[in-house]
Amino acid sequence: MFKRTSSVKTISVTDVSLGSIFEIGDSCHIKPRSKALAVQREYELFFGDEGNFEAFPIFTKPLPKSIIDENVNFTKHNDSPFIYVNHIDVTSCSASGVLHIGSTKTIDAEARVKHIRQLQDDSNQQEDSSPNEERNDSLPSE
Repeated sequence: MFKRTSSVKTISVTDVSLGSIFEIGDSCHIKPRSKALAVQREYELFFGDEGNFEAFPIFTKPLPKSIIDENVNFTKHNDSPFIYVNHIDVTSCSASGVLHIGSTKTIDAEARVKHIRQLQDDSNQQEDSSPNEERNDSLPSE
């Protein structure tokens, strides 16, 4: 791996959360992970024993991996082995995000979120789910 030296005079980061990484320095592999259940209800109600990730296939299905079987030739030219930055201002890094000053070989980030909208029982309203997710009428309790 060709290394370059990063020089940052100042950095301001407000928030790093939910499986995210803020790394200063070189690394070999970065693998952040985040799982979240995003439940929106018409009425504020929390049972305390809900939220079993294993009950939703989106959290256990293997992700498809791209197989790259073609050679890619490219040439790059860096005038300097140094990267100079005066100031970086970051509001937020979230859900398996990576904020990295330095070099790394690989980054394998994964964020899985199940969105559930639970509306009051009405014949004109139904649960709203993303098209790629299975529909669930309620959160399973343990």
